[in-house]
Amino acid sequence: MQNKKGKQQESQGIKHFFKSDSTHFVLGLIFLMFSVYAAIAIISFFYTGSNDQSRIEGLSLFHWGRVGGIENWTGTRGAILSNILLNEGFGVATIFLLLFLSFTGLRLMKAKYVNLLKYFITCSVLTVWTSLAASFFFGNFFKDTAIYIGGRHGLELSEIMTLNLGVPGTFLIILLVFIIIMIFASSETIPFVRKFFSSSLKFKKTKTKPENTQSPEQKDSNFVNINSQPNIPKEPEKFTVPKEQERTIIDDNNFEVIIPKTDEQEPISPNHSEKENTLPVSNVSFDYDDEEANDLLKELGVYDPTADLSKYQLPSVDLLKKYNQNDMQVDMTEQNNNKNRIIQTLENYGIKIKSIKATVGPTVTLYEIVPEDGIRIAKIRNLEDDIAMNLAALGIRIIAPMPGKGTIGIEVPNKDPQIVSMHSIISSRKYQESNYELPIALGRTITNEVFMVDLTKLPHLLVAGATGQGKSVGLNAAITSLLYKKHPAELKFVLIDPKMVEFTIYSAIEKHFLAKLPDAEKPIITDFTKVIYTLNSLTKEMDDRYELLEKAGSRNVKEYNEKFINRRLNPMKGHKFMPYIVVIIDEFGDLIMTAGKEIEQPIARIAQKARAVGIHMIIATQRPTTNIITGTIKANFPARIAFRVISSVDSRTILDGQGANQLIGRGDMLFFQGSDMIRVQCAFVDTPEVERISKFIGGQPSYPTAFPLPEYTGDESDKSMDEFDLSERDPLFEEAAQLIVAHQQGSTSLIQRKFSIGYNRAGRLMDQLEKAGIVGPTQGSKPRDVYVLDEYQLRLKLDAMK
Repeated sequence: MQNKKGKQQESQGIKHFFKSDSTHFVLGLIFLMFSVYAAIAIISFFYTGSNDQSRIEGLSLFHWGRVGGIENWTGTRGAILSNILLNEGFGVATIFLLLFLSFTGLRLMKAKYVNLLKYFITCSVLTVWTSLAASFFFGNFFKDTAIYIGGRHGLELSEIMTLNLGVPGTFLIILLVFIIIMIFASSETIPFVRKFFSSSLKFKKTKTKPENTQSPEQKDSNFVNINSQPNIPKEPEKFTVPKEQERTIIDDNNFEVIIPKTDEQEPISPNHSEKENTLPVSNVSFDYDDEEANDLLKELGVYDPTADLSKYQLPSVDLLKKYNQNDMQVDMTEQNNNKNRIIQTLENYGIKIKSIKATVGPTVTLYEIVPEDGIRIAKIRNLEDDIAMNLAALGIRIIAPMPGKGTIGIEVPNKDPQIVSMHSIISSRKYQESNYELPIALGRTITNEVFMVDLTKLPHLLVAGATGQGKSVGLNAAITSLLYKKHPAELKFVLIDPKMVEFTIYSAIEKHFLAKLPDAEKPIITDFTKVIYTLNSLTKEMDDRYELLEKAGSRNVKEYNEKFINRRLNPMKGHKFMPYIVVIIDEFGDLIMTAGKEIEQPIARIAQKARAVGIHMIIATQRPTTNIITGTIKANFPARIAFRVISSVDSRTILDGQGANQLIGRGDMLFFQGSDMIRVQCAFVDTPEVERISKFIGGQPSYPTAFPLPEYTGDESDKSMDEFDLSERDPLFEEAAQLIVAHQQGSTSLIQRKFSIGYNRAGRLMDQLEKAGIVGPTQGSKPRDVYVLDEYQLRLKLDAMK
């Protein structure tokens, strides 16, 4: 027994030795030092190998006898090792094996985490290929030296392949393997190869038209002119056009596809000091009556609100994921089939058309038809379901007539939709060169054009749609596009998130971009009471700003800030630079159901008046019903975004018309302002991308605290527990007490639902019940304890109070 225990302890000791952190560190350090030693030996061999060759010939690595005259920098052992690695092994490609050994050492030392399997495969492939390529291309240059540039492996493999495939065949194999390696190494390889072949080869079925033969209309949008002959090509064809070129493709059936180049360009430098100044400093004038202000302006120059964070850098576009979808693909078979089925369906109902053309977008294709004279538009509009059935597609939408055109539009989803990445939007020329005050880049239209709006012109935005259709992604896209343009001194966010999970990733930018109440603990507002206080605080901020505008004689915040930075306003008199404030509310419907009028009233006030003082709102809801989106809300939110909804009733609630119920989801949306309705594919920005942006901003120097909003104390009737008098209890006090005792659940929301009252009044009722000893104190998110067990005890307690 003792022998067995001794053996077990010995084996456990051995396991512990090999698993210990110290053993791993020492072993990793040995691997790293050996790699450095071998690299020095190989470098020295190129200079001393010829002289050392005769002295080390026939010696093994484990020969420890005395050998004189060795010139290698690493001695006899290094000379023998370098000869084995270079001449007997893989030649110069051995450097990749040493690189893998170095990374293995770093991994064991926990100095750097690397995927060893990935590095092993990569280094092995590069070692074999480099050995072969070096021997094939440079072997003759080292023929009369003591060095095999590709090692014995490369030399023999090159000779075998040249003997069997010849020089051209061996060269093509080496080139093929190189291209395959580059395809896995870089996403830019495939577009580059496509561009190379498309520019050097002429295909029989493509024709390139001179640029001057295109009409201005053709240059402005992507479209496919389709003849009315219902000929379906026998073989599927797909034409790919690189984004850098503008090409015209014509096939045997006279399909004409024009795809202009996109407006992407290299990202602008993220350094804020290098970007164009977006502040209104251009109208600096010294012709003022106030000589003191002019002297101050000449002495100090214009006021720079970004001076406190002068080294702040805008986020880099590299933080966003770049999808490998740079080329626009047009499936001519799909276009043919859809065109023919549309024509056939219309002819079945006696509707003939003059012409049809298609505009190919990232996710939807717009077919524009011109009917024969005498055809009623309503007759075509009523065939929406029949066309959808024949095309076997969801999301068919008929626009009859097209605004500003003499055509009827039929929108059909593409079989292979493309992802509209936030990277492509931010790096677009339109976004980078825009001079909007608050630019919101939402995505791309059917014509593949970047769709942007200026929030200051909207001035508020309502977003609605069913669950999982892209609302949260749309809000993140709006926030991201603002973060990529504005300095923390120019913009502040108030983020309200009743779901408690959507906006938490922005907590890292609290001291840069967020605004909150002075006593608020969390930067993201999730508590209903705090929401009410914050909205009322914003109305107070709005009123304070209007007072400053009145004193300054300015009509809006832009004019006010221009006067302030030109030192026309005295900070000692209360004047200050006013950043824009964007209030974003996710799941507005939940707030309305919980707090009712107490939420709607401050929102209505802000929506009606706050535009001039630089406060703007974006509210989102997944319940587009009339009790959520009331007439007051709709009247003050003329700009609306509708993602896919379930019913046409919900669509009418959002857009005052149908359309949102015919979208295909996954970011497909309609932007509505006034009488214009534009279909847009929302840009996709994933959670990891937003986290990287937040961490990048949060890691920079910041303000000491978040932007403080004015304190809001509430109404005079909203008394604290210490001031509560049982003789002044609420008229619903007894009914609320009976309800709580009957359900044995101390819940404020229960009182709200049963009595249809606001959150503040329900909260006061719960405080009164606590003071009366009917319920216990608050327990966070849990319901309060109920101290009265039945209605008899409650009646005794109420009688005693009377």
